[in-house]
Amino acid sequence: MLERFFKLSENNTTVKTEVVAGLTTFVAMAYIIFLNPAVLSLTGMPSQGVFLATILTAVTGTLIIGLFANLPYALAPSIGMQAMFTYTIVFGLGYTWKQALGMVFLVGLVDVIITLTKVRSLIVKAIPEQLKHAIAAGIGLFIAYIGLKNAGFLDFIIDPSNIISINNQPYTPGAGVKSIESMMANGGVTPAVSTFQSAPVLLALIGFIILVLLVVSNVPGAFLISVIVTTLIGIPMGVTNTHIDALGSFSATFHDFGDIFGQALGKDGLWSMFTTPKSILVVVLTVFSMGLSGLFDAIGTFIGTGMTTGIFSKADQKEFYEGKGFKSKMDRGLVADTFATMFAGIFGTSNTTTFIESTVGIKAGGRTGLTSVVIAAGFLLSIVAAPLVGVIPSAATAPILIIVGISMMNEFKAIDWDDLEVAIPAFFTSAFMAFSYSISYGIAAGFIFYVLIKSVKGKFSQISPILWVITILFLLNFISIALH
Repeated sequence: MLERFFKLSENNTTVKTEVVAGLTTFVAMAYIIFLNPAVLSLTGMPSQGVFLATILTAVTGTLIIGLFANLPYALAPSIGMQAMFTYTIVFGLGYTWKQALGMVFLVGLVDVIITLTKVRSLIVKAIPEQLKHAIAAGIGLFIAYIGLKNAGFLDFIIDPSNIISINNQPYTPGAGVKSIESMMANGGVTPAVSTFQSAPVLLALIGFIILVLLVVSNVPGAFLISVIVTTLIGIPMGVTNTHIDALGSFSATFHDFGDIFGQALGKDGLWSMFTTPKSILVVVLTVFSMGLSGLFDAIGTFIGTGMTTGIFSKADQKEFYEGKGFKSKMDRGLVADTFATMFAGIFGTSNTTTFIESTVGIKAGGRTGLTSVVIAAGFLLSIVAAPLVGVIPSAATAPILIIVGISMMNEFKAIDWDDLEVAIPAFFTSAFMAFSYSISYGIAAGFIFYVLIKSVKGKFSQISPILWVITILFLLNFISIALH
């Protein structure tokens, strides 16, 4: 039965090889069930509920790509998109987490439509190749920067003369305030390296060193091992919460999941965002940016891992870019990815992606969807780890963000930095993503400078109609913000 359904012999693999590959991939990416709640809970979402939503999303998405596309990949909430969800959409744009979930669902729905109608391939062709690499590298820089801040490795010196507002009210030097809930300062804020005097920062440093040693030594499951070891070291340091209520944790997990499940489609979610023309424009551009980032992420993972192993042949890639149906494995893989993101919004977590950790399972011999089924089973069984969600400190998860960000920096190599027509848009794409805490603004800056430079040079043929439309929408959004 397994032989016929997954075509094992045709793909030169066996049940044993697929099972080992699935377990290998699961161990490599199991850290996401702890990292995702740690990040999304900053928005006010209950971490126990996000834990279960993360697992159910991973199980659903991975089963779809395994059973529908017969591919050995794992789908789970993206690290880049969890950062965009938290720091761009909620903290930056001021949306609630329920509205952010509505956007996630909308991204999935739109992606399903454009994937089924092949509009997706038109968008892929419309974006300049080197800007695609700049987007991927920029997301990596963004993630690494967040990791450095969450670890406490950076302090920020703020002179009173640089403060613009406190608690969303204009600030006058010398004026006193009873309490500070939020503060905005101008570019005079100066970053500085931490003095490493507090226990959480020291623990994060220890965790980072452990993770670096594990990663460079190619230890299987390095991320998960570092989380466990760092958490244990944090106990005598007084950083790790040692209070574990197993029964209460399981109860809270399912109760909290009930509080976030379906909120994307509730009155405070998706339907509360379309109130004015400006809000509609912001939602459209944010959804586009999320969808575009996820699309390039998935395609990059497929091509990067599938070509060398033969999972995706050159003929399969040609069919993906030029074909009209869904004959290619890559087409079916992207369909699975888009449906998984739609389910993510409903379950209560950020957008999914095809995890690069799938590579370790593929290297172990995984070639079919049976590998994915084993991965999904691993995630389902990991529900028993619910009591540990409240135990693991941020010092144990922040180093993962730094290393993941670093691993994405190889995209910079594909950019021709000697050609300023390319280098300038690429720089602003990646720099704005990290330092404005917004993937959307990074993409916008890159597109605007690309169109501007190519127009000045008279190279209009290199600007696709789709790129013109997207750039104009981004400009209208900036104008709207400036006039607000």
